[in-house]
Amino acid sequence: MKRFFIGLICFIMSSYSYGHQQKTAVTSIKFNHRTQQIEIMHKFYLHDAEHAVKALFDPRADILSNAKTQQTFADYVQLQFDLKQDNGTNIPLSFIGTELDGKYLWIYQQSPIPKGLTGLNISNGALQELWPAQINLVNVEGKGKVKSVLFDNESSWLKVDLAD
Repeated sequence: MKRFFIGLICFIMSSYSYGHQQKTAVTSIKFNHRTQQIEIMHKFYLHDAEHAVKALFDPRADILSNAKTQQTFADYVQLQFDLKQDNGTNIPLSFIGTELDGKYLWIYQQSPIPKGLTGLNISNGALQELWPAQINLVNVEGKGKVKSVLFDNESSWLKVDLAD
């Protein structure tokens, strides 16, 4: 299974770099046991984020130099991403901030780790209404083995078991 995901990730990334035909975003969910927080880091190609804000919000939007546009995109991503416990209880996420890092735009969120958490239900539909081929990879780390789920335009909620 691990080889499958590694191969799939390599395929997605190579497809993306070949003519920028495949739209991909990566989200990392990390359990920080020192701070007792779930840390969420969304990584978007700046090029994709730039096209998205122009298509979704304002054709004149400038995500590179306008903090308000960056915040608008971050607000959009937060509306498209959700976490729930196994029992369906929502995990409230706090916005931490955004960061431009070379060709990437990062969006950070966090939440206290719920007591007795044994699984996550994840939803990540960012950019999929804009680009039906958009793939959102979510990696979950810090609670057993690293686990990954892939969202396409037909996925709404996917489950990750944390019992391992």
